[in-house]
Formats: sequence, C-alpha cells, structure tokens
Amino acid sequence: SLSTSREHKHQFLPFLASTSFMSSADICSPCGVVIVNQSEVKTIEQCGAFTGVAHPGCHCLIPCLCRCVNQTLSMRQQQLHVACETKTKDNVFVTVKVAVQYQINMDDESIKAAAYRLTNARDQIESYVFDVVRSSVPKIELDDVFETKDQISDSINTQLTSSMSKFGYSILASPITDIDPDAQVKRAMNEINKMKRLRVAAGDEGEAVKIRAIKEAEAEAARTEIQAKADAEAKYMQGQGIARQRQAIITGLRDSVNAFKSEVAGVDAKNVLDLMIVTQYFDMMKEIGAQSKTNAVFMNHSPGALEDLAAAVQKGFMAGAFDAQLASAP
Repeated sequence: SLSTSREHKHQFLPFLASTSFMSSADICSPCGVVIVNQSEVKTIEQCGAFTGVAHPGCHCLIPCLCRCVNQTLSMRQQQLHVACETKTKDNVFVTVKVAVQYQINMDDESIKAAAYRLTNARDQIESYVFDVVRSSVPKIELDDVFETKDQISDSINTQLTSSMSKFGYSILASPITDIDPDAQVKRAMNEINKMKRLRVAAGDEGEAVKIRAIKEAEAEAARTEIQAKADAEAKYMQGQGIARQRQAIITGLRDSVNAFKSEVAGVDAKNVLDLMIVTQYFDMMKEIGAQSKTNAVFMNHSPGALEDLAAAVQKGFMAGAFDAQLASAP
C-alpha cells in the first residue's frame, strides 16, 4: 500500500507542475480550460517544449499530459519612442527622436521566434535605432539633418526590418518625430534666420523705393510732355484765332469804308479810315477811364499825334491782313 501511495503521488506531481505555470486568468476550470483574449496569443508547452500557439478563443489543455501555457503575447501594433543624442558633421549635438511602430507577425513560426528567440524586443529595437542614427547623422551638417530626416527614417526602417524579421517582428514605420539641437544652437539659428530675413526685407524695400522713384519720374516726364503738347496746341489755336480776328476786323473796316464812300460823295478811303481811327481812339480812352484800377494814363494828345497814330494803326492793319492771308492759305 505504501508503494501504491508513492506511485499515485508521483503521478499527481506532473499535474501540480502544470498548474503551477498557469495563472488564474489562463485556467477557467480545474480541467485545464484556457481562454485567450482577442488580439492576444499564448504559447503552449508540453514538458517544457514548445508544442503550439493558442489563438483567441477557448482551448482545453490536459494537465496530466504536462501541457501548459508558457506566456502571453500581444498581437496589437505597438510603438516605441527612442531618443538618441548624437552630433552632426559640424560638431553640433542634437537629440533625434524616433517613433518605431512594430508588430508580431501572425504566423506560428514568427510567434515562436518572438517568444523564444528574443528576451526583450524593445531593447533590441532601441539598440538598432541608436546604431543607425549615430552612423548616419555624423555624416550630415545640422542644416541638412532637417532636410534629410526622411532618408534617415528609411535607413532605420530598412535596418530594423532586416534585423527584426528573424525574430518574428515586422516594422510598420519608423518616423523621426523631432530633431532637437541644444537651446543655444537654436537661438543662434533663429538669430541667423532673423538677420537673413531682415536683409532680404531691406533689399525688397530699397527695390520698391527705386521702382517707385522711376515710375514717378516717368509719370512726371509724361505729364510734362502732355502739358507741352497741350500748350503748343493751345498757342497754335490762339494764333489761328488772332489771325482770324484780324481778318474779320479788316473785312469789317473794308465794308464800312465802302459803305461810307457810297453814301458820302467826295470822301476817299484815307479820310474814312482816319475818322474811324479817331473814333476808336476815343472809345479806347473811354474804356481805360472806366476801369476801377486805372490811376493815370500818359499819352501824346497833340493834334499831330493823331496823324502818327493813324499811320501806325494803318500799318498794323496791313500786317494783320497779311497774316490772315497766310493763315487762310492752304
């Protein structure tokens, strides 16, 4: 009976060993029922050896056969933030922040590799990111780091995909989220950009003043040219008006002389013209005296002066008639 009890004890030990590896969340009953949540998988072992993968759902394990759940793996997409400090080609220290998005592949071989071939996936990914960043950024100057961050991200993705695929992981993306230089370097860069923009703004302002001055000079020249043409045209029209006026006066005087001669016998044209000149002379004196601003007028008022005045007027009339003929000529 003692040997029988020992035999039963040895048969019961594997069941105790198997249940010791399974938590209360993995077993829903003493019979070894295992519930696997959605987006998770569990690795199943028998006597310490991997036998399969339990996918989401209900699974029944036989404890007496030493089958148990070893570990639970998440199949969700995960993200790891890595901050790597390095220096650029121009000896400026920067902190490059990378967000690595990774996931375990869905096939059983990848799940087995992720569970048994890699102790800590996050540390492994971080070490690869450090290696790529610290081998790429020192070859690039600070200003070019911001422009080539996509190429650096592609290099990280390529390296991680090549290295982590044998461990059952797929790298979905590895964008560089931030490039943070030292605070003093950032202030210096901002000052450089500020001065550069102020210099460009000053150049643009000077060019605008230059263009404005040129346009104003062109407008003034055009205005002067138009004014000169207008003045010339006005003087030309004024000359034509004066010539026509004189022609009209000569025509009126001729008609008046002819009418006077026809009405009064024994009077020649010279007598009639002298009479008209005297009449015009007195009319002119009357108009001058009627002006409110006229103070004094000094004229030669002797009888002999009338004859000289008549001769001068006749000469002016003859010149006016000649100018009128020239103006009317084609």
